[in-house]
Amino acid sequence: MTTPTPIIFAHRGASGYCPENTMAAFRRALELGATGIETDVQRTADGQLVLIHDESLKRTTGNDELVKDVAYEEIVKLDAGNWYGSVAAYAGESIPLLEDLLELTKDTDTIINLELKNGVIPYEGMEQQVIDAVRKHGMSDRIVISSFNHYSLALCNRLAPDIRTGVLYMEGLYEPWKYAAAIGADALHAYHYAVLPEWVAEAREHGVHYHPFTVNDEAGMKRMLACEVSGIITDYPDRLLNLIEEKGAL
Repeated sequence: MTTPTPIIFAHRGASGYCPENTMAAFRRALELGATGIETDVQRTADGQLVLIHDESLKRTTGNDELVKDVAYEEIVKLDAGNWYGSVAAYAGESIPLLEDLLELTKDTDTIINLELKNGVIPYEGMEQQVIDAVRKHGMSDRIVISSFNHYSLALCNRLAPDIRTGVLYMEGLYEPWKYAAAIGADALHAYHYAVLPEWVAEAREHGVHYHPFTVNDEAGMKRMLACEVSGIITDYPDRLLNLIEEKGAL
């Protein structure tokens, strides 16, 4: 039986080439052959869902405040591109709304992995809000919601069993496919060192898929492809695409 081509998830967009979680990174990911995009969801003071990894705005915009404490009309004015590489190339890139990414990809076949960043800050009601946005764009069949907050994933499954979920974890989860089933999750978003071929095969037998993160070097990509995972999360989607093509999976 032929193994399906793994999903190429561009981590925070093509973040190896562009400032992470910006529209520039998402567009570049699609240009480089990504078949999936992974991004992070936080919420502003006025309840807008924005795409940024850190709870703080400091690293990517220089602003010392937390996302949750700033209204979107102020956040959108911040420069989220200046810090990355050539200032001239990405100056003026803003923190996008979830809506912006959904609009960009709604007419494509791209799989969107939305990581809910609700572990450090418990954004009450975020799950329903994300689900509503996804349904508004008619994209329920192309979304995977992931989180390190597994209570949140279980809630997502109760609210929207038609939308796939992925369990984020680092290491040491015993028989994770059984754990995934217990909370209604469809995928395991494991740190790539916590992935072995026999575990991938066992999970597949139970209907659970592996989407390991964040795999950037060629050796790691080759190892994950040999494990026959269902998707790989990477900063460099073009590198992964090249290896898949060399392997003859396309």
